Order: sequence, then structure tokens, then C-alpha cells
Amino acid sequence: MGLSKETIKTSLDAISKVEPTLGKAIKAAGYPEPRINPEGYQTLLRTIVGQQVSVASAASVWNKLEALLGAGCPAEALIATEFDELRACGLSRQKQGYARSLAELILSGGLDLNNLPHDDEEAIARLTQVKGIGRWSAEIYLLFALGRPDIWPAGDLAIQAGVGDILGHDTRPSEQDLREIALPWSPHRGSVAIFIWHHYNTMVM
Repeated sequence: MGLSKETIKTSLDAISKVEPTLGKAIKAAGYPEPRINPEGYQTLLRTIVGQQVSVASAASVWNKLEALLGAGCPAEALIATEFDELRACGLSRQKQGYARSLAELILSGGLDLNNLPHDDEEAIARLTQVKGIGRWSAEIYLLFALGRPDIWPAGDLAIQAGVGDILGHDTRPSEQDLREIALPWSPHRGSVAIFIWHHYNTMVM
């Protein structure tokens, strides 16, 4: 499961002592609520289904898939289903390729989600074997489903904008800049990321 509310608060309190500017932002915006996704195949499949579409559209496609394949869209059922049937649910050719890549890796044992490497970079490399699962998607899975405490999605535009705003940068930091900026925040970067999204939402409202 993802990081608990208590873990996030403890981590952010620790970071406030290291980075006072971030501490001021935390005091102003308050502590974020945790975001927790289930572990396993279903969450990764839903990530694929939800790419580049609205939340409502993704939910509609998912509901149709479950009606066709069964609860959780089992890998065996997905592999056995014809292209046109999946397309009728709203799953494009490209996403079908991604979904089948995931299902095949799960069924073959090529991806064991119960035994991902403890090292975060190795776990990301394992997850990105799946077509359609890039680094950002892998990081989000490790943070919100597994609660890995030091995940830092530096390629996320909202994280870049939020950190730039808090630290007073004139331009949005690059991914590489953000990785360097956040080095002193380890091993609490996952909680910082959750806070930055929270802060970003207050920025754009």
C-alpha cells in the first residue's frame, strides 16, 4: 500500500528542518492526504487504460472491459479476447499492445509484482519492461501502490512547477535540475512529491 498519512507527516516534518523554504510551504498549504492504489496487475493495467484520456473516459473503458473480461480484467481473459472485442470497449490498437505485453509478462512469470527488487532503480527497470509503462508510470506505481518512501518523479511537470514556485525559480526546473535539488531530501522524497502535488493544486486553483 502507499505511504500512510502518519508517514507523510513525519517525513515532511523532517524535511522542514532540512529545507526551511519547503517547511514554510508545508505550513501554508497543510499536510496532504495520502493516495493509495492497490498493488498488482490490475493497477498497472488501469494505468495503461487511462493514458492520454480523461478520468471519466478511462472509467468508462474500464467498466466495459470488466463487463467483457470479468472483475479485474484477468490476464488470461485479456489474452484470449479478440482485437475487435477489445476495441469495442474503447481500447485502441496501441493500448491493446501494451495491455497484452503486461498480461503476457504476468502469465509467463517475466514480471513478478510480488517480488520486485528492493532497489528502486532496479524495480523501475523491471516495470518498464512492459510496453506502455514508462519511468513516470513505474514511479507512480512504486509510490502509490507499494509506498516506496524515496521515489522522486522528477519528470512530472506538476512537480517541476511546484518546486520552482516554492523555491522561487524564474523558470520551471528541468528533470535533471530537480534530481539534483532533491538529493538532500532523501530518503523522504516520496512524501515531498505528494506534498508538491498538493501545493501545485493550490497554485492552479
